[in-house]
Amino acid sequence: MSKQPIGIFDSGVGGTSIWKEIHTLLPNENTIYLADSTNAPYGQKGKEVIIDLSIKNTEYLINKGCKLIVVACNTATTNAIDILRDTYNLPFIGIEPAIKPAALQTQNNAIGILATKGTLSSALFSKTSGIFASNIHVIEQVGEGIVELIENGKLWSNEMKTLLKDYLKPMIDANIDYLVLGCTHYPYLMPLLVELLPSHVKIIDSGEAVARQTKAILKKNNLLNTETTNSKNYFYTNADPSIMQSLLNSKFLVEYLDF
Repeated sequence: MSKQPIGIFDSGVGGTSIWKEIHTLLPNENTIYLADSTNAPYGQKGKEVIIDLSIKNTEYLINKGCKLIVVACNTATTNAIDILRDTYNLPFIGIEPAIKPAALQTQNNAIGILATKGTLSSALFSKTSGIFASNIHVIEQVGEGIVELIENGKLWSNEMKTLLKDYLKPMIDANIDYLVLGCTHYPYLMPLLVELLPSHVKIIDSGEAVARQTKAILKKNNLLNTETTNSKNYFYTNADPSIMQSLLNSKFLVEYLDF
């Protein structure tokens, strides 16, 4: 099974930020990336809808022979991953906001969390925040509208910049020194965030940690692909392929898939 692909799904194009970290760390691994952009953002949907969509994506990837699935969506992880692990007999890697490192490293006792409504309102986020951030000032901000702009190819628009200014102002006023990105779409905002935030604010996302965990789980289950031939990487979306294509190296082709 080691030659079988890693499956990755997200509510849209954002999870490609996770795919890039995995591909960098594990270049020999074959991958299948599934973007459910038609239903993006998951963060505005109810728990049962998120679970149903996560099951649909998972079953597509299992039918493609995936040996491990990365739920490259914070909202899907926090709402559905326990059910996926209980239902299917293969390893799952989930994603949640990196509150722990921010809370442990802050010098100002103030951190910001930019995430979707679905993530911030989840039981898993509440539990993690309670364990690691109970004694510090946490400014939570729902990034309403951000995913939609990215999914519509408006990453660098004035509308995006205006949204971010509004969302970051309470955090800047609170003198945060760490900003945690709680959605896989958000790493694509990094240049804008660096421009808008004070220089002392450090930005944390989960990409590298997810890639390391993926490698560790593959190794533990004897699923690492040791072949050094060129890996095969497939990208599918049920929306306009050009949006995802603009975020990837041109050698990786994005195909439309009605799923």
